[in-house]
Amino acid sequence: MEGLFSAWSEFKHGKQKKKDVVEFEYKLEENIFQLHRELKEKTYKHGPYKSFWIHDPKQRHIHKALVRDRVIHHALFSVLNPIFEPTFIYDSYSCRENKGTHKGVNKLRDVLRKVSKNNYKDCFVLKCDVRKFFASVNHEILISIIAKRIKDGDAMWLIKEIVESFSPGLPIGNLTSQIFANIYLNELDQFIKNGLRIPFYLRYSDDFALVDNSKEQLWGWLSDIRKFLSERLKLELHPKKVILCKYHQGMDFLGYIQFPNHRTLRQKTKRRILNRVNLGISEKSLQSYLGVLSHANSYELSEKIKNLFWLNRHEK
Repeated sequence: MEGLFSAWSEFKHGKQKKKDVVEFEYKLEENIFQLHRELKEKTYKHGPYKSFWIHDPKQRHIHKALVRDRVIHHALFSVLNPIFEPTFIYDSYSCRENKGTHKGVNKLRDVLRKVSKNNYKDCFVLKCDVRKFFASVNHEILISIIAKRIKDGDAMWLIKEIVESFSPGLPIGNLTSQIFANIYLNELDQFIKNGLRIPFYLRYSDDFALVDNSKEQLWGWLSDIRKFLSERLKLELHPKKVILCKYHQGMDFLGYIQFPNHRTLRQKTKRRILNRVNLGISEKSLQSYLGVLSHANSYELSEKIKNLFWLNRHEK
């Protein structure tokens, strides 16, 4: 019961004005007691999802669960995360505390400088993307991986109920999907780090990068990685998103392009930001964009955005 109330507190943060959250909170104790009873008696059934599309920047199909189910997701996450987090490699940056895109981009910069001996040696980067990852996660494989560490039958019953509430794969939108994704792809991380013993490897969700002085070595590793993904995880790499380039050509990773002496935003990202600012944005959105730009060499673009923002405000 305490776990469910704690999960509710975590879940509702920043959502107190949402209609479905307000309705759940109106009969909070009754709803939590009902959830507790269903879990205890194993009569809990995950509800349907509401689907919609977002652009962030590419189009994504989001599936939103009912409030009662999302409270369960938070409760389960609070139990699973402390168990699996210590098993993850250091250079996995998606949906983890004290990680994120900017930590990943900075680590790639440091690795490139190290491998290239500050751009004195040839240095190559192989960037890969798992094709339709969330839609391709195999339920049986995921559950078998989790079951190696979770021996409690009640917990596994609930995990199966949540995993099998959506098909195919995992829904983009569930908190549980984030940790399930890291658990699933940790198999790949461990194979790369401990099986192939690749020293310089980073992953953010289904994007990952390998760095080495030899492009032949990178192509050789790629063959082993493809085989492992196919045989062990029933996944494949996106054929158009396997890219090998030289460091000095600029490495596009997690929205930024890293060069030996500077970092820029992707051209598409620049255009998207400028278009949105032209249409009019809030001051909060402005600060968010400036935060993104602060991680690149983009003084001129930052000034242009600020000028456009205040010009639009003045005209209104």
